[in-house]
Amino acid sequence: MQYFVQQMVNGLTLGSIYGLIAIGYTMVYGIIGMINFAHGDIFMLGAFIALIVFLILSSIFVSVHVVLFLLVMMVVAMVMTSLYNWTIEKVAYRPLRGSFRLAPLITAIGMSIALSNFVQVTQGPRNKPIPPMVSTVYNVNGISISLKQIIIVVVTVALLALFWYLVNKTSLGRAQRACEQDRKMAALLGIDVDRTISITFVMGAALAAVAGTLFLMYYGVVAFSDGFVPGVKAFTAAVLGGIGSLPGAMLGGLMIGFIESMWSAYFSIDYKDVAAFSILAIVLIFLPSGILGRPEVEKV
Repeated sequence: MQYFVQQMVNGLTLGSIYGLIAIGYTMVYGIIGMINFAHGDIFMLGAFIALIVFLILSSIFVSVHVVLFLLVMMVVAMVMTSLYNWTIEKVAYRPLRGSFRLAPLITAIGMSIALSNFVQVTQGPRNKPIPPMVSTVYNVNGISISLKQIIIVVVTVALLALFWYLVNKTSLGRAQRACEQDRKMAALLGIDVDRTISITFVMGAALAAVAGTLFLMYYGVVAFSDGFVPGVKAFTAAVLGGIGSLPGAMLGGLMIGFIESMWSAYFSIDYKDVAAFSILAIVLIFLPSGILGRPEVEKV
């Protein structure tokens, strides 16, 4: 039983990271109906920026509290990735918004490859490790819970609550929901649709940057290729929970995390990805819109 609970804790940690990335996918899709396949590489970029900030701070300041380190790393990563995502939305996605549906998809894949190769060229192809930032581990009835895991879960819950409030209780959230329902009507009612979409891209990038920073803190290593697999799994989580739904994205992320953790514990670790995608297929057979998703209504 202790081993089962231990794997649940590990799954919660992993699922929280997937959920943060998945929210970025679901927010962009909810408004413009496009999958930003560069989002996984935005997550990777956030991890690399956090790594660079950590190396700079650790070389200048010898004794700084780890909380301050993490805070500065997150803030800088959020700012830099937000600027990048804002730029690619304005330069690469906005001109293609009215074109046929495959054009933005191909562009998103191109931006993903470009960013991944840029990081590979500038940072090198090898894994980039950092010294352990947080090493405290608590033992609760034979279950090991690290301070890193607590930080990840607390930050995830806080950000999910903040973004739920922004989307449901603020004027920006009302503008986003109006654009989600009908962009033309929202524009006629005075909503700046382009500005709303750009802010949505910025918000998604900020969440991906936080996820990248937490990923770096948890695993202590990052590579230029780390954007692809977590990005695909986060996209899977968004579809599983119901793409377009913020709680659904987080629920899907937690489910993917739990499935991977449990499968790795009791079965062959080589097939954990097969298990996750099989569950996705089964859920979509019975719930085509995902667990918390709403059926799409075709406008005529």
